[in-house]
Amino acid sequence: MARRRKGRDVDGILLLDKPVGRTSNSALQHVRRLFNARKAGHTGSLDPLASGLLPICFGEATKISSWLLHADKRYLVTARSGHETDTGDAEGQPTRYSETGVPPESQLREMLQDLVGAQQQVPPMYSALKKDGRPLYELARAGREVTREARSITVHAMHLLTRADDHLTLSVHVSRGTYIRTLVEDLARSWDGAAHVTMLRRTGVGTHDDAGMVDTAMLEAAAEHGPEALDAYLAPVSTALAHWRCVHLDAAQAAAVTNGQAVSADPADAQPGLVRIMDAVDGFLGIGEISCDGQLQPRRMFTRALR
Repeated sequence: MARRRKGRDVDGILLLDKPVGRTSNSALQHVRRLFNARKAGHTGSLDPLASGLLPICFGEATKISSWLLHADKRYLVTARSGHETDTGDAEGQPTRYSETGVPPESQLREMLQDLVGAQQQVPPMYSALKKDGRPLYELARAGREVTREARSITVHAMHLLTRADDHLTLSVHVSRGTYIRTLVEDLARSWDGAAHVTMLRRTGVGTHDDAGMVDTAMLEAAAEHGPEALDAYLAPVSTALAHWRCVHLDAAQAAAVTNGQAVSADPADAQPGLVRIMDAVDGFLGIGEISCDGQLQPRRMFTRALR
């Protein structure tokens, strides 16, 4: 008989401000212990060098974590020109130098716009992607370089915030799977230069932004006042999908989809696609998909309506 994991039932999303120097998994485990939560998971790793928004899903929220994982991301990034490194950031060893200086702001802004759009990107060797079961960064540390397939990404926006001598600070909005370190290298190479990341901070994941972030010091202080003080920092699960269409069901329909049965969607809601399923009093029941024939199919349902 499987052993039941200890802890309490907690449902919601914590917008954690991950500090520099800590792995995403370490941050997750620390927070989970503070909440004494039975079930928790994060929605996309940040490098130890990076800081910022790391959404942590508790309990029933873990059922929608894959949609957060696939959401667009937004970052602040500072880059230093002059050389590239093997890791793409300040922790690596220099690999290529260039004496070509940063171009004037007007030219630089044009170069940033040239990087916007759908494109193919080859992941860096220092990444958590796996080759034959081993993370690429392990192979890189062993001095091995392997062929990596390019992946489709989209750069939605890149804006210059500051330019001072050999440092640039940018705001970036990208699709999932985009490596900012590689974007910085591509930008510098567009002026025949070289650059690496010195600061990376994630400011947005899907509909969530950094306005509601909580750091570990705030959580540790709240923990001294008990579970209710901690739970006050949790965002409702539905906020992760706030941009999705909503379908409201009556009691009979709600019972049917909760039991895995399809129901006929209201003609006003019959456009095919993924939707949030809500009950008559705005309880969040789960995720459904409306088919071309107007049937609402349950895709990921909760054990109870969430508020």
